[in-house]
Amino acid sequence: MSLFSVVIPFLNEEDCIADLCRHVENVARDNPFDLELILVDDGSTDKTVGVISAFPFEHCKTVRVVSLSKNFGSHAAIRAGIKQASGDYCTFIGADLQEPDDILSVMYSGFTEGFDAVYIEKSSIAVSMASRAFSLIYSALMRKYAVRNYGSGGVNSIAFSRKIIDYLNKNVELNSSINLQILNAGFANKTIKMDYKERAAGKSKWTFGKKIKLLIDSFVSFSFMPIRAVSIIGIIMAVFGFVFGAYIVLNRILHPEIPVPGYPSLAALLLFGFGITNISLGIIAEYLWRTYDAARNRPAFIISDINEIK
Repeated sequence: MSLFSVVIPFLNEEDCIADLCRHVENVARDNPFDLELILVDDGSTDKTVGVISAFPFEHCKTVRVVSLSKNFGSHAAIRAGIKQASGDYCTFIGADLQEPDDILSVMYSGFTEGFDAVYIEKSSIAVSMASRAFSLIYSALMRKYAVRNYGSGGVNSIAFSRKIIDYLNKNVELNSSINLQILNAGFANKTIKMDYKERAAGKSKWTFGKKIKLLIDSFVSFSFMPIRAVSIIGIIMAVFGFVFGAYIVLNRILHPEIPVPGYPSLAALLLFGFGITNISLGIIAEYLWRTYDAARNRPAFIISDINEIK
């Protein structure tokens, strides 16, 4: 039987981790593949790891908890789990039980058709209007400026073959989106739409600040659009400044008796110009910082312990 590695990063999920373990056990019992469960502790401070260690796993072939030395973020935790995956196929899901119950079997069916990757788009999900709006805006921007084959409904889950597992382990990117890295690689893929559920318990760790960081990381890692926008804005402002300056000179020549007005206008233009300049410098600094971060070659994650539960 094929071995399917399932990576689940978690951070303080004590309220729902037992339900998650029961759900994974049911999936492992009822599907035509062996299941390798890799739970990655991304710096939890509650009793989540203790609950996992005490759970009586029967149907999963192997179960291990990979503990990171501190909180590195969900994408780094996922990469740490993929590094430990020994399966023929791999996927990563959330610990909040929002994925459809049959998502692994649907993904596996895509592999039996010969695809290297199976993308799951959200056809519907019970979230707030603000979260839904952010998802739609993010998806539209990614399709237009970064990765053209990004789904209109947002690629929420991805399963991939051993070929892509090896590719990801050889190309560990800092401050990047693992979903976009897989999509951008261009392996043979299939897209399936599924309905997602509400969070089972606990509080989401997907904060507004983390969403903004993902948006910035996605653009800086996979698109030159922000840098191109800086150049275009600079050209527009230069042309506008030249035309405005020519107008002032010409008006002075034709109407020397009229005093040159515009101190408020000059102040407004200066504030606008300096604002655009600072924004431009900030965008350039984002690219430079990520270049420097990659050049330092610091690890994306540090594993402090691996506990073989089964």
